[in-house]
Amino acid sequence: MKQVLKATVLADKGYKIARIDPRLYGSFIEHLGRAVYGGIFEPGHPEADEHGFRQDVVRLVRDLGVTLVRYPGGNFVSNYDWEDGVGPVADRPRRIELAWRSIETNRIGTNEFMQWSNQVGAETCMAINLGTRGVEAARNFVEYCNHPGGTKFSDLRKSHGISQPHRIRTWCLGNEMDGPWQTGHKSAEEYGSLAREAGKVMKWIDPSIELVVAGSSNPSMPTYPQWEATVLEQAYDQVDYLSIHTYYGNRSDDVKNYLAKSLEMDRYIEGVIATCDYVQAKKRSAKKMYISFDEWNVWYHSNEQDSKVAPWQEAPPLLEDIYNLEDAILVGSLLISLLRHSDRVKIACLAQLVNVIAPIMTEQGGSAWVQPTYFPFQDVATLGHGTAIHCVVASPTYDTKDFEHVPVLDTIVVHDEERQQIVVFAVNRSTESSVSVSVDLRSFGELSVKRQTQLTGTDRKAVNAPGHITVAPEERHDAEVEEGRLHTILAPLSWNVITLGQM
Repeated sequence: MKQVLKATVLADKGYKIARIDPRLYGSFIEHLGRAVYGGIFEPGHPEADEHGFRQDVVRLVRDLGVTLVRYPGGNFVSNYDWEDGVGPVADRPRRIELAWRSIETNRIGTNEFMQWSNQVGAETCMAINLGTRGVEAARNFVEYCNHPGGTKFSDLRKSHGISQPHRIRTWCLGNEMDGPWQTGHKSAEEYGSLAREAGKVMKWIDPSIELVVAGSSNPSMPTYPQWEATVLEQAYDQVDYLSIHTYYGNRSDDVKNYLAKSLEMDRYIEGVIATCDYVQAKKRSAKKMYISFDEWNVWYHSNEQDSKVAPWQEAPPLLEDIYNLEDAILVGSLLISLLRHSDRVKIACLAQLVNVIAPIMTEQGGSAWVQPTYFPFQDVATLGHGTAIHCVVASPTYDTKDFEHVPVLDTIVVHDEERQQIVVFAVNRSTESSVSVSVDLRSFGELSVKRQTQLTGTDRKAVNAPGHITVAPEERHDAEVEEGRLHTILAPLSWNVITLGQM
């Protein structure tokens, strides 16, 4: 008989991390691969509406619980002219798209995307081009989107059939400008100065907007974290959030090391927080800088395939990772990491949403289906509302080539005061052993288990396919509360969600 490990958790209602910003459950649609054309938009598809938007995809996005969608990039935005994507579609230019070596038709642009985001019930986080464009284009774009009327660009919007302003709240000041791969790549000093001036005039046009300044593309960049410090020293007073990005993979097929990579996310976030606080102290500022983790995901399965895709196609199949069970378990832990830092991480975007390193996939002319990573995100996005609670965890640990003292149990508790419920999200990282868990919830009063689900399986490489959703959560009924303590057993390599309510 295999050993059953034991772990304990103390979750006291007084140990509050923060109220969770709903924008933590954001995602991302870039003009890349089949995310837009053939993903959210496919005229002539049996499920397409009169605007060409696939309603099967709309339903899956709604069910996923996405609250915010970043658009239109990504690397794409650094060589994008927003004016190409507005006005009569027949008059829009076809462009060479440098970031992904594709042809952009501009059939979908700002107003069409806003129509789609309204369909799925999500806010838009709009990105501006600070690669090949600058202050003037940024100013004009905010005026076009958010000003009521009576000016050149707000009246241009009205002439395009959009009488009311879009009132977009969150704006990204470019994308990954630290990366030499970026069109218009700049030094930290150059970018920080440009972001400051662009942000200044954008807020002059609409003081209600919030601005996200670009931090490091990933923590392995040679300029990290000096990039953050320099950019913030330039633009601290104009911006509200610092953007960070990173992706994870399992190229060496070392599952124990792979499942520990959420610890790397923890370190990354904490390093960025320290840098933000250093600049705040240096500036003697009363303002706290928050984080927008607006690109995060697993990305490695499609790398070899992508190297073989011919350039200058319309919507080529790029970055179409097919995710497996172990990817879904890591995504669960990455979501726990974001919740654990919800006092400073207020916005996050799973990159991306449809077809491109995505939880939702489509077949041209055929069905839409969900990958294993869909389910942990759906669980947290739909249930993880209210206040994140700091957990004191005593768990067995293990070591890997990159990490020491990795807890087998990864967990967070969320207290939803409005629904009067407690939700426990938990990962068992062990691939061999179950974990018997006791969670002390006595401070929350009399509780009973309302629902319990578990995502697990014997094949860590198992995937889903159209018509064959084999990796999905299943209902369980073995969790129980005794004298204020929740007791349950977590299967090896599992993502677990237990919802409790007041008795």
